[in-house]
Formats: sequence, structure tokens, C-alpha cells
Amino acid sequence: MFENLSYLALQQYWWVIISVLGALFVFLTFVQGGQTLIYRIGKNENEKSILLNTLGRKWEFTFTTLVTFGGAFFASFPLFYATSFGGAYWVWLLILAAFIIQAVAYEFRKKPANFLGAKTYEIFLVINGLLGTILIGTAVGTFFNGAQFSLNDMNQVIWQTPYRGLEAVFTFHNVALGLSVFFLARVLGLLYFIFTVDHDLIVARSQKQLFLSGSTFLIFFLYFLVWLLLKEGFAVNPETGEVFMEKYKYMHNLLQMPVIAGILLVGIAGVLWGIISTMFKHSTKGFWFAGSGTVLTVFALFIMAGFNNTAFYPSAYDLQSSLTIQNASSSKFTLTAMSYVSLMIPFVLAYIIYFWRAMNREKITEQEIKEESHVY
Repeated sequence: MFENLSYLALQQYWWVIISVLGALFVFLTFVQGGQTLIYRIGKNENEKSILLNTLGRKWEFTFTTLVTFGGAFFASFPLFYATSFGGAYWVWLLILAAFIIQAVAYEFRKKPANFLGAKTYEIFLVINGLLGTILIGTAVGTFFNGAQFSLNDMNQVIWQTPYRGLEAVFTFHNVALGLSVFFLARVLGLLYFIFTVDHDLIVARSQKQLFLSGSTFLIFFLYFLVWLLLKEGFAVNPETGEVFMEKYKYMHNLLQMPVIAGILLVGIAGVLWGIISTMFKHSTKGFWFAGSGTVLTVFALFIMAGFNNTAFYPSAYDLQSSLTIQNASSSKFTLTAMSYVSLMIPFVLAYIIYFWRAMNREKITEQEIKEESHVY
């Protein structure tokens, strides 16, 4: 089956898988967003425990999806992995550290004889929620704005700044995407509290905070999206592989891929409806509308970055060092073999959905926290 596909079709297939994993990861950052709100929504120890336990049941999904995303990127597009992780390593080390302290915090916050104190681990969770979202969003921003690297004839990366990826924060368009992810994660976290917690005060505070986080998210995201559609983009000549700057490139991508444009619009509408229905109709199901919208929106952005003869990891220093799905991928044999393995993905998703539903069958209550033997 897969061996009959062309090399380009396999490369596109794996970029779609990368896009799906990236979209699912951003959706699952509701855990990180919720963590940054534990002091705003939880006003005493019992309330904080309710919040951290409803999030704690899902934190492993986020971490696992991030690892799977990185592993899939490494296997399918190893030159990107070598270039970004080998050159912009300060960014990735900070992201890795942020997720390590999250795992430590959930495991040790309520352990007996915790000499650091519960508050220390709560601060770890806030740091994870802050750095984990902003840095990843800013790093993905370089897919559209470029990074400061060049590749020699042996494809060895030469990073052109001593900041090793941290220079991405000097481009506000990157930071706007990072802040968009951060505030979107907070929106999703608030909607998740409303969906899963049976506590009137927590729900009321979450609804109050939703307007602030939702409006701030919209400001940064609309700035990012409008500027993206109006800026020059990194186009690729399909015949020669030459990379050049094209005016309105990402707008052209949407116009030339109407299905992706439709997915993007439906995704944005889903996020907006999730917020609006919760704020004005007091719906408890807004999480699923906003979550589905998040997946569709992020998926569309990834496709815009890599399809339609576009460099998905452009070099702002040397255009011809830019990475495309054609020049950065594994061999056809490797992609073919991995494609058969990818057929297991639906079964993994079914497993996740089953246990997700099992853990969220009933809303979490204060009484449950008091009686629960394992508390985060």
C-alpha cells in the first residue's frame, strides 16, 4: 500500500501526521494553562487540591504527546531535528526543564515529609505552564519568520547567534504566537475546570477569568494571523528547490488550499463559540467546542507552514539553507516502513479516549478529594 506512494506523497503524509500531533499537543496544554491559574481560582488548600487533581489526571497525556511529537519529527524529518535541536538548544533545554519539573511537582507535592513544601511544587507547575506554552509557541513562530542558521555541504548546522534559539523572542511576531498559545491554554484550562469540577465558587471564578484570558488571546492571535497573511513568506521553486521570498505567501497558501482555509475558519469559530457559549449561555460543554477548534486551527497553521511549496523551517540568515518537507525528510524506505507503524495510531487514540471518558465520568468534588487515597 504505502510502497506504491510517491516519495513526495509519503513526505506530505508524514507532515500531516506531524501537524495532527502538534495540534493535539496544543489542545492538551489546557493542563499547563490551568496550572497558571491555581492561585487565581483556588483560594484555599482544598480548592487548589481540587484544581490540581482534575489537571493531574491528564498531565501525562500532554507530556506523552510532546514526546511522541518530537519522536515523530526526529524519525520523519531528521534534518529539522538536527538543525533545531542541535542549534537552538537553549530553547529546547528550557522547554525540557519546564516539563521535568512538572512531573516532579505532581509526584511530590503531597508526599509525606516533603521538605520543600507544597508551595514550591505549585510554583514549579506555574513555571511549567508559563514557559512550556510561551517558549513552544515562540519556537513554532520561527516556522513562519525564520531562524538564524546556515547549513554547510555536509548539512552541519552553524547557528549564527550565541543565544542558540533564544533570539526568537526579538521578533514580536514569534512572541505573539507564544502569547497566543499561553492565553489559549488558560482559556482551555478555565473551560476544563467548568466542565469537570462540581464546586460553585471555582466555576464562578473560572467564568469571571474567562473574559480576560479569552479577550487577551484573541488580541494576540488576531495580530499573529493578520500579520502572517500580509507578510512575505518563504516560498520554494518546485523545479529547482530554490527558496525565495514571496509577498503574501501564506495568504496564497490559504487561497490555493481552500480546504485548509475552511478548516482554519471552522477552527477559529469553534474556539470562539466555546468561549461565548460558556460566558453568555453558561454552558459546561464549551471545552469541547474550543478544544476541537484548537485542534483544527493549529492543524491548518502547520499545513500552511509546510505545504504548497513552502519552507517549513526557513533560515533568515541563508535562504538556501531553509528546510522543506522534501529536503529535510528521511529516505523513502524509512518513511514507508514508518507509515505502516502509523496505522496503529487510531488504536492508540481509541485507548486514550476510553480512559479519558472513564476518568471524567463524574465531576470532581471537594468530598472526593477528602476521601481519595491518591491526591496530587
